[in-house]
Amino acid sequence: MRVVTWNLWWRFGPWRDRQKAILSVLRDLDPDVVGLQEVWSADGENQAEWLAGELDLHWTWAPSPAPERWQRRIGDPSVGIGTAVLSRWPVTEREVLELPAPPDLADGRTALYARLAAPGHDVPFFTAHLTSAAHASAVRCRQVTALAELVARHRGGTDFPPVVTGDFNAWPDSDEIRLFGGYRTAPAVPGQVLYDAWEYADPSAPAATRTPANPHTPRALEPAVRIDYIHVGPPGPAGEGHVRHVRRAADGPVGGVWPSDHAAVVADLAVAEVTAP
Repeated sequence: MRVVTWNLWWRFGPWRDRQKAILSVLRDLDPDVVGLQEVWSADGENQAEWLAGELDLHWTWAPSPAPERWQRRIGDPSVGIGTAVLSRWPVTEREVLELPAPPDLADGRTALYARLAAPGHDVPFFTAHLTSAAHASAVRCRQVTALAELVARHRGGTDFPPVVTGDFNAWPDSDEIRLFGGYRTAPAVPGQVLYDAWEYADPSAPAATRTPANPHTPRALEPAVRIDYIHVGPPGPAGEGHVRHVRRAADGPVGGVWPSDHAAVVADLAVAEVTAP
């Protein structure tokens, strides 16, 4: 099962040209499930719906309940923003969670749960977009706790482990990532472990999903860093969900256009690896 997570950079920059590049990348990747952040909706159109139609996938979307701060940045109050899931299989259940944030950082960020009716097993799938302020690690800790509790509510009833994607806006060794994973410190939900799929990556592979090499990234003196994640629970009894391969994608121009200010992360997960005697 191929899983992708990608922040699409909303309606910033040359968004019409980027739209074509985004579709080209996803078409080449041929994913089974995609978690998307900064997805736009405007004038009766929805970016996730359009991508799903072009790729012959199912889709569901969670609009931000407070998009005003985003809209002021582009001077257009008519454009919505949210998170979305694209899936090869039908979505049979969903829940949207507004992530907690103090008033000065409350810009309507959400987590979206979608239960996917894959052949032989349901897949509990999640995508989220955490607050981006560099100083807001404590806020993100509260947000990943809320996200972990959402996972705990929906992870059962299937042998396939939960799959959690998203733009966490946090470094891999940060308190919030360690708290969410639960295998380098006490987990946010007692007993719940969610492995960072990048632990299975080639150590020499480029990992940063935000980098100054991308012209859409602000020209600030910030290091390149991986802030986009795919987390997976421990494999099921037949190896379901085991991470077979993980890599970065969309990390260069497509037809002369960088698709987003983020690179994507792609993970191939086992459906089953062990055959019972």
